[in-house]
Amino acid sequence: MYTYTSAKGGKSSFDFLNFDFTAPQQTQDADLLRQLSFIPGLKEILMLRQVHALEHATVWVLSESTRFYAPTKTSNNFQVDNELFGGLSTDQGFYLYGEVNISDLRRAVTLALHRLTDGEWNLAVHPRCGTNVSVSMLLTAGLAVSLHLLLPRGPMEQLVGLALAATTAAELAPEIGILAQRYLTTAIPFNLAIENITVTREGWRRGAHFVKVRWQDCKQNTN
Repeated sequence: MYTYTSAKGGKSSFDFLNFDFTAPQQTQDADLLRQLSFIPGLKEILMLRQVHALEHATVWVLSESTRFYAPTKTSNNFQVDNELFGGLSTDQGFYLYGEVNISDLRRAVTLALHRLTDGEWNLAVHPRCGTNVSVSMLLTAGLAVSLHLLLPRGPMEQLVGLALAATTAAELAPEIGILAQRYLTTAIPFNLAIENITVTREGWRRGAHFVKVRWQDCKQNTN
């Protein structure tokens, strides 16, 4: 099971989105796993959501600390505008793509985990997440089919309908994508412990590291 995110901009505050995260319960995933342990693959799904959040937070921390960015002001906060880092989550850990020293990455992952579990839940969400792309595609397809059925079958009307579907989806997708991340594809990693970080060359990408994690029933110090 995989998810994908890449970093292009944004400090972690998300003030410009005006999101107020409801406080998650520290034992909610562990409790759910105990109650529904008979469901195949449930633990892997829960781990994937937590890893996904840790991946996003790590990208945020690296983006905040990197010296290779040009800050641009948006609304009331500054955004880090770069494409240096990307990530790919699995239920065993996540790949981090981009040129980064392994010691710096180790510090960033540890700090990201600490900040997430210490209350900075907005770090779990990233505007460049692949979830947003999936939401945009689904919205575009759904609106296109709906307008195709509703509008006259003439080529001009259908072309206008397709353009309208694409434009509407582009407007709605970012906020709906953020909500999908918040409630579906990420979870605060209260049950994750960092095992190790290794250098790898996954696929065609360069500068890849794999951050391996393990499940734990309670929060522990990962330093």
